[in-house]
Amino acid sequence: MGVPDVSIIVPTYGRPAQLRACLDGIARLDGARERLEVIIVDDGGRDELPPLGASAGDGVPLRLVIQPHRGPGAARNAGAAVARGRWLAFIDDDCIPSSTWISALARALEAHPDRLLGGPVINGLPDNPFATSTQLIATYVTEYYAERRGSHRFFTTNNLALAADRFRELGGFDTTIPSATAEDKEFCDRWRASGYRMGWVPDAAVHHFHHLSFRRFLRQHYNYGRGLLHFHRMRRKREGRRLVPEPLTFYWNLLLYPLTARAPHRGWRFVPLLMLSQIATGAGMMKAVLAERLRRTPAPLPSLEGEDHAGA
Repeated sequence: MGVPDVSIIVPTYGRPAQLRACLDGIARLDGARERLEVIIVDDGGRDELPPLGASAGDGVPLRLVIQPHRGPGAARNAGAAVARGRWLAFIDDDCIPSSTWISALARALEAHPDRLLGGPVINGLPDNPFATSTQLIATYVTEYYAERRGSHRFFTTNNLALAADRFRELGGFDTTIPSATAEDKEFCDRWRASGYRMGWVPDAAVHHFHHLSFRRFLRQHYNYGRGLLHFHRMRRKREGRRLVPEPLTFYWNLLLYPLTARAPHRGWRFVPLLMLSQIATGAGMMKAVLAERLRRTPAPLPSLEGEDHAGA
């Protein structure tokens, strides 16, 4: 068996049914099977994985890496550490790639080997309002940076591809960010700070099947706020500039985004959920600030009342 061109890395944690659907989608990818390998990283999940065999579908070599639970960033790094491919492509276990996903990314990487590439992430659960709202936010942020700042500055880690040597050169994903969030924003920011460019590949789409309840929706955005503050502080330390939030128009236009032509039918239904998401994100940031201040507060001196000082 020759060395593959592309290593597809799939972190997983306790979602065997979703993982099986993801692997079935990978098995249907266009292109030569011998050019691919799939690396599944089991991040300490308690549920048994589905029977994996030696390949994902028809002839795509498959390897399994098992590690203690350390979060998705560490799982992606573990997969990249054993990858043999020239290119790395990251996808999550609750995503199913389009048939052209890898072939489109591989062509773009051959043409632009020093770029970080991303493609469309399509909500696979349009009847779930919480999944739809979350995807609206991610799409808005991606479009915001591309349209208002002239280039893409952010891709999510469920649809990301780059050269393996560049990934290792930058040290992979940061695993110190609380609640295992904002790793994608931090990596993209570090990528650009290192002088590399990013590129959009419209034919490299994945469908995201993110089952969310109202409680999990709020918890996700609360955790995102915790990670986002940490990311901004890391960027401030790296670049030596003040912590400056996005302008108020960023948040106003985010709340109005469901009313645009690019949003789902009857998009007004999602405006309240987007408002709640931002409140939860702000609460997560405030919690992170308070927790940090408490850690910095010196402990009170022990009381000397009632102590025997006869030997002093």
